[in-house]
Amino acid sequence: MSEAAAAIGTGDRSLIARVRDRVPPAIAIEIALILLLLVIGAALSEQFRTLDNLANIYEQASVLLLVSLGQTVVILTGGIDLSFEGNIALTGSILSGQVHGDIDLLMPVIVGVLLIGTVAGLANGGLILLLRVHPLIVTLAIASVLQGAALLYTQRPIGGMPDGFDSLAYGRIWGIPVGSTLVLVGFLIVGLLLKYTRLGRQIFAYGGDPAAARLVGVPVTRVVLFTYGLSGFLASATAIFLVARLGVGNPVNETPLNLSSITPVILGGTMLSGGRGGVVGTLLGVLLLQTLSNLLNFLEVSTFYQWMIQGFIVIAAVASHLDRRRRRA
Repeated sequence: MSEAAAAIGTGDRSLIARVRDRVPPAIAIEIALILLLLVIGAALSEQFRTLDNLANIYEQASVLLLVSLGQTVVILTGGIDLSFEGNIALTGSILSGQVHGDIDLLMPVIVGVLLIGTVAGLANGGLILLLRVHPLIVTLAIASVLQGAALLYTQRPIGGMPDGFDSLAYGRIWGIPVGSTLVLVGFLIVGLLLKYTRLGRQIFAYGGDPAAARLVGVPVTRVVLFTYGLSGFLASATAIFLVARLGVGNPVNETPLNLSSITPVILGGTMLSGGRGGVVGTLLGVLLLQTLSNLLNFLEVSTFYQWMIQGFIVIAAVASHLDRRRRRA
């Protein structure tokens, strides 16, 4: 082999090594799987490969993107939030029930339900700090309280929204869904906060080793309250999107959002033990799951089978995380 060829080969290996170092394995796998699904879908269905369907995948991802963003921040601290469904049921019912088609009440009630969702999240964080109980137990208890409050408020879909409010869920500018784009802005803001602010570094530090974080002066109370408060805020924002999509609030969620919010977080490489991961992997995880769901719908696969597939994906992702941790150990 000539020196020039050897130099090129060395350069190629160096480039590959740099890419491998900069792109976490989970994200690389997600990108590859999304591309594979797009190729398979395009080969099996002419409708799947249309720009309108791709925009539809993007549009339908907004709800899962919001809850998964909140779950990501919580899991980065080593916690978990299982109160999404109760929070969404209560805030969504209050939104549509109180507005009841009156546009003058729209903004005040939206602010009110966002505040309710945030307070519910802060209650999660406060009880975790006060009682020193595992977040799974606390958030399940809060979910039960919120779900009960929603059913006390109404036991059936209630109220209605003003004309045009559904554009939040279905509106498009130049063919690009408005709602999902707003959600992406939220991902950008949270991603920048995690990467470039002191609070972001404290979140990773606390998730990586809570005891050490306390010793070096990380404000644990502020970190926990912020992450769970943000998660609650995003749950109520999800309720607003769902009401825009459905036109009414429903005190009973038919979609298992608690499991759904965890799946893309794990797929994206965020460790359940905390301290490692980020929002980019979660974003790609949501797009992967939404693309898979869209393809399975075209193939007329039952929703119940899709839930089973999602459960197997979670098991595979967790097993993969455990395997990587054993190899590092």
